[in-house]
Amino acid sequence: MHHRLFRSLFLLSAFAIASLAQTLGDISGEVRDSSGAVVSGVAVTVTNSATNALRTTTTNDSGLYAFPALVPGPYRVKAEKAGFKVSQSAQIDLQVQQQARMDLELTVGQFTEAIEVSASAAALNTENATVGTVIGQKTMVELPLNGRNYLQLSALAPNVSFGFPTAGQSDSRQGGDRSAQNISVAGARNSFSRFTLDGVENTDPNFNSYVIFPSVEALQEFKVQSGIYPAEFGRGQTQINVSTKGGGNNFHGALYEFSRNDKMDAKQYDFTGRPAPKDPFKWNQFGFTLSGPVWIPKIFNGKNRLFFMTNYEWFRQRRANLSLFTLPPAEQRSGNFSGIAGGVFDPATRAREGPPSQPSHSP
Repeated sequence: MHHRLFRSLFLLSAFAIASLAQTLGDISGEVRDSSGAVVSGVAVTVTNSATNALRTTTTNDSGLYAFPALVPGPYRVKAEKAGFKVSQSAQIDLQVQQQARMDLELTVGQFTEAIEVSASAAALNTENATVGTVIGQKTMVELPLNGRNYLQLSALAPNVSFGFPTAGQSDSRQGGDRSAQNISVAGARNSFSRFTLDGVENTDPNFNSYVIFPSVEALQEFKVQSGIYPAEFGRGQTQINVSTKGGGNNFHGALYEFSRNDKMDAKQYDFTGRPAPKDPFKWNQFGFTLSGPVWIPKIFNGKNRLFFMTNYEWFRQRRANLSLFTLPPAEQRSGNFSGIAGGVFDPATRAREGPPSQPSHSP
């Protein structure tokens, strides 16, 4: 029984790691000395600045190192070897499915000395030919979003259209907001998109829309990929990879509310010449986020070890639509239907009332 349980947990963990590969990033590079010669056997360490989680490797005979499957976030890379000063890179913000290259240079000196790069040039993607655009958390929070729909920002990526009318059976069969999230990349149909959430499949199999729609406050970033995907992407012309926030060594939290009210809206356009009242409308979206290390006083301190992030959002909408209708004239309301062409059929007498309709004559 214990062996069976262990096997199940192992397979579940392996599946989770394989799924996350679609969201995780890589950092790789080359280590050289001041003369330009490659240096092998260098101990290279990458550290997550938020969680202090670190991984270590050594350069091969060609001076190359690689750290695959890193969770998106801020990182620093450090290289050290006896006879050289310690070299540490500037902080790099690893994005969703990014393969970043960070080359380091070692200078001859004491092992206790360190050289820290305070600034670096913009990182160019030279490791693969993937074409895509990353929308960061700062952009999602600070730009105005009607309904707090982060997918609206996919239109910031080149060659993307968003918000066109729904076609086909998606609206009639599925309904809701999912059928209204129409995204076209490079002229492709909306149904050619594929969604992942933290590397897990998030695509509805019927209409290729999303399944789970996280809150903007819970997201770290998302990436719209429009071409030349790595092997882990199995289908879909467009990949929309979403990454949620993770916890760190410091507690972070937010309370928020977004409100819309007819009291702050302009009056609707007057089509009849009579002042029409406003449509009653109240819209409230409110919630919270909280992240940090798992901490139980006097029992457990998860700093540098175990973290959490929680988010909950409520949505309340109260509205009514005012519409204009054409009512019968006064004579018809009193029972006089003589003005109707062809008369009115009386089911009690099986006779028509009013002037008979005139047959049309063709020349």
